[in-house]
Amino acid sequence: MSFIPGHPVTAVVQRIEIHKLRDGDNLILGFSIGGGIDQDSSQNPFSEDKTDKGIYVTRVSKGGPAEVAGLRMGDKIMQVNGWDMTMVTHDQARKKLTKKNEDVVRLLVTRKSLENAVRQSMMQH
Repeated sequence: MSFIPGHPVTAVVQRIEIHKLRDGDNLILGFSIGGGIDQDSSQNPFSEDKTDKGIYVTRVSKGGPAEVAGLRMGDKIMQVNGWDMTMVTHDQARKKLTKKNEDVVRLLVTRKSLENAVRQSMMQH
């Protein structure tokens, strides 16, 4: 495998379907998010470009619906049930994810590719 300095990062696009877990009146997704156009993007540990105001997965509960569906920490959420999530506030993103009348959340996420992860680990050694 060869790496070209300055070559754009490749990302894998994943479709993930999360079936919310019902707990009384609550519907549980089993993950947390960070980011949004109203947040300080320089504080986002998952964005390479510190001006990226996207919505990122910051935590996935072990054994929860999100983990079972294949969501991973660091995934960038591009769409929720067809809604564009690239230019939303943190609160708008949270509301789209936690709608009470939706038992299933269909996400379109981008994930840094394996090649990029290998490149980063090689640069650190």
